[in-house]
Amino acid sequence: MKQNDIPDGGGTAVQVRGLVKHYGETKALDGVDLDVREGTVLGVLGPNGAGKTTLVRILSTLIRPDAGSARVAGYDVLTQPRQLRRAIGLTGQYASVDEKLSGFENLYMIGRLLDLSRKDARRRADDLLERFSLTEAAKRPAGQYSGGMRRRLDLAASMIGHPAVLYLDEPTTGLDPRTRNEVWTEVQGMVREGATVLLTTQYMEEAEQLADELTVIDRGRVIAGGGIDELKAKVGGRTLQIRPADRSELPRVVGAVAQAGLDGVAGATADEAEGVVNVPIVSDHQLTSVVGLMAERGIALAGINTHLPSLDEVFLAITGQKTSTAAEDTPADTLQEISA
Repeated sequence: MKQNDIPDGGGTAVQVRGLVKHYGETKALDGVDLDVREGTVLGVLGPNGAGKTTLVRILSTLIRPDAGSARVAGYDVLTQPRQLRRAIGLTGQYASVDEKLSGFENLYMIGRLLDLSRKDARRRADDLLERFSLTEAAKRPAGQYSGGMRRRLDLAASMIGHPAVLYLDEPTTGLDPRTRNEVWTEVQGMVREGATVLLTTQYMEEAEQLADELTVIDRGRVIAGGGIDELKAKVGGRTLQIRPADRSELPRVVGAVAQAGLDGVAGATADEAEGVVNVPIVSDHQLTSVVGLMAERGIALAGINTHLPSLDEVFLAITGQKTSTAAEDTPADTLQEISA
């Protein structure tokens, strides 16, 4: 990789071109391209073994790519690793704090390793302990912390050096919903302060809460990318849901829409359990026409609304695989890489 493979790009914190990584016969990454704009969160989605963790490990200088180029915060991943490491923070899938040290000692040690003076390392540790609501537990060994407290300490540790770019690799794996929300709040605070975040996750709700843009990786390749609403529109567009006041009118609604040629390519379908007719729509004109048709046919309506497909539906449509919904699901990226 040459330093000038990727020019410095104004407003772009992470630039990746053609990244390749092999483990034996397995291609963990097969020509990945992506960009992360400064001060935003890029969510990287993908099924287990898709290559998400491999990507993070390369961008953190923990492993070397077999081919391709990457620049983070203006520094080349291969030729400027020392400078790059000072510009990033990393929180992995599982908290990596030293459980024998206290919360304060963990943060102070990292500050000293980053060449902060004793005074500055102490001040930074105290500030972060307060920010992450860990001051009362500062002197306790981290091994006595709850899972959520360890995760917050891990996030605090990743921020000791005021990183320009923060990698969050499945940061809420195994956390309960309340603790997960606390982590989301902290991440949002980091971004407001100017940090750029690359987030890997299998939780679609997490991606919806945090990400400005998404990149979907499968089998080591980028297969889709863009804003959340943009991806939803690409996959399925909008669906108009018509709820007649009388459920027995469902077949009549479906027939009227079909006869008028307003049912689109996929066709109107009745959902008897929900008492609605679903009509795929591609334009506001089509929506207006369907509503007008109901009035013309004298069909009384109890309700009408439109919605985009859920992010889970988008993921399933793009990858053909289900998303993780249980906190105890174990990501396979790391296991696959260790065994390779």
